[in-house]
Amino acid sequence: MAREERAGETHLAADDSAPWFSAYPASVPHAIEPQGTLADLFSTAIARFDHRPAFKSFGATLSYRALGQAADKVTAWLQAQGFVKGDRIAIMMPNVLAFPAVMIGAIRGGYTVVNVNPLYTATELTHQLQDAGARALFVLENFAGTVATARQDLGLDAIVVVAPGDLMGWQGHLVNAVSRHVKRAVPPFALPGHHRFSAIMAGPTGRPAPVSIAGEDVAFLQYTGGTTGIPKGAMLTHRNIVANVAQIRAWVGAWVPDDMEGQVMVTALPLYHIFSLTACCISRFVCGACSLLIANPRDIAGLVKTLRTERFTMLCGVNTLFNAILNHPGAKAIDFSRLAFCVSGGMATQAAVAERWKALTGQPIIEGYGLSETSPVVSVNRLDIEAFTGTIGYPLPSTVVVIRASGGQDNLPIGSVGELCVRGPQVMAGYWRHPDATAAVMTADGFFRTGDLAVMEADGALRIVDRIKDMVIVSGFNVYPTEVEDVLVRHPKVLEAAVIGLPDAQSGEMVAAYIVPRDPSLTEDDIRTFARQSLTPYKMPRRITFCDSLPKSNVGKVLRRVLREAVLNGHPPAGST
Repeated sequence: MAREERAGETHLAADDSAPWFSAYPASVPHAIEPQGTLADLFSTAIARFDHRPAFKSFGATLSYRALGQAADKVTAWLQAQGFVKGDRIAIMMPNVLAFPAVMIGAIRGGYTVVNVNPLYTATELTHQLQDAGARALFVLENFAGTVATARQDLGLDAIVVVAPGDLMGWQGHLVNAVSRHVKRAVPPFALPGHHRFSAIMAGPTGRPAPVSIAGEDVAFLQYTGGTTGIPKGAMLTHRNIVANVAQIRAWVGAWVPDDMEGQVMVTALPLYHIFSLTACCISRFVCGACSLLIANPRDIAGLVKTLRTERFTMLCGVNTLFNAILNHPGAKAIDFSRLAFCVSGGMATQAAVAERWKALTGQPIIEGYGLSETSPVVSVNRLDIEAFTGTIGYPLPSTVVVIRASGGQDNLPIGSVGELCVRGPQVMAGYWRHPDATAAVMTADGFFRTGDLAVMEADGALRIVDRIKDMVIVSGFNVYPTEVEDVLVRHPKVLEAAVIGLPDAQSGEMVAAYIVPRDPSLTEDDIRTFARQSLTPYKMPRRITFCDSLPKSNVGKVLRRVLREAVLNGHPPAGST
């Protein structure tokens, strides 16, 4: 393999025989060579962009310099408490200014960050922190009651309580007052001996002690969403994340400048989710852009109001978020004229949603693909597409993708449906304390088995068919829920739809559709008449159930497994008819 130079960096050139390289812009290298650690990446950005805005939240702005100073105080405080390199530090917060400060402080101290969904129950929190062996937890006070309930089982040496307005200056006092007294979002909690983040920030400004960090050190224990079972911690090393940032930057660099001063990324997806963490947060550090933090993306009215008042240029989302914005009456008043691009991931983007989004904003949705285990980005479409492609794009530099029969070692030919398998520097080091689970998803030749069925097209573009475990087998025929859902949501009276397989004595399984209506006049006959135009008989839903909502993950991904288990256990979604 030869080496090639680009923009002062050295890249390891890859085999040019992969079909997707034909779709690469000339300026995008076929391979990247990760350099340094996350600590290096953050320190370089803080020094280079010191006076620029790094994050905005509730009208307050935090500069790169102020962010670095706050992160230094976090590192110094953790060191003073006796925590040592490699200790797990958990963060249980939505998108507030304290999140990146704590995350960067922990990373630069050589600690491993454990991201926790703040909406977790005490049981879920206990499982994750015990599994991770976390020693300290930073939690937003709105969710401290959960920590108090579970505290005796958590095994923590320190708990730090953060207020929503921390790091906001005078504006923070107003934000805290609204949170605590007007909305009453902070329930009473009892955490004797806890520390206040504000007190840490008011402490001495001494520099933290230097720490030697290597690329192989684990930066994050990123717990999988639990969509296919009990959540496991994917060990993402410094090299994994740095590599994925470099891969993203190499790809995006074909269309946007290396220095993105004045560019603002709407960060509505939670930072504790790997898609948002890498794409909306960490990748912005290499180009000096700003992230607009949205603390509660479920408050669509509040999100739309924010978008109407803020100047933004980039947006990352998931299908349900785009759909929710489109369905809000205030969306038409948002100024999308500065929007350079918007990227979708986390779940399949529905064509009907993409078409409406393009009509509203003038910009196509650029779909990509990734997983917690891949830091997360594996592939993404070109940024210069004019319309939604329905594919997840092309593998990023240094990423090798193959399609294989499930559990097999032989690559299937172009156009065949099989399991998507990935190899590259962004693939995790393994599952934390679960060697058997790691062995089950890694092939002998180093590929990660994603569990997703996909097709590779002639030019190397990838198209996701569905999750292997979600596939419904009707009388020996494969039915892919995503295909059926895409048809159902095109009905003008359908807001959302989820398709699962349920046991059937005659056909083995039957297709069951759970639908959230947009219009209460919608009937089963309406659905069947509409679906027959696009679906062959064995793909037609045998059972149609209308409901008020569908079970979703923290980023809005519909959880088919949870839905199926609930239905089989006699607990259908609320409002089922």
